[in-house]
Amino acid sequence: MEFKPGDVVRLKSGGPAMTVESVGDHYMTGETGVTCVWFEKVGNKSNNKRERFSPVVLEHFKPGIGAISVRR
Repeated sequence: MEFKPGDVVRLKSGGPAMTVESVGDHYMTGETGVTCVWFEKVGNKSNNKRERFSPVVLEHFKPGIGAISVRR
């Protein structure tokens, strides 16, 4: 499966929706990785998270009908 910056994805095992920031090969191993960003709410704070994943653990994600996004 191919991913590009701006795609909304999540782990195949579940979890939060994440946005693909970049896709590229690791400079040492040459393995393709997908860097994703998302927000994690802790108490009253939202923390920005960033992590690199193997593309085999990700799937494209579309929120269900009626899903609401709230910005604060």
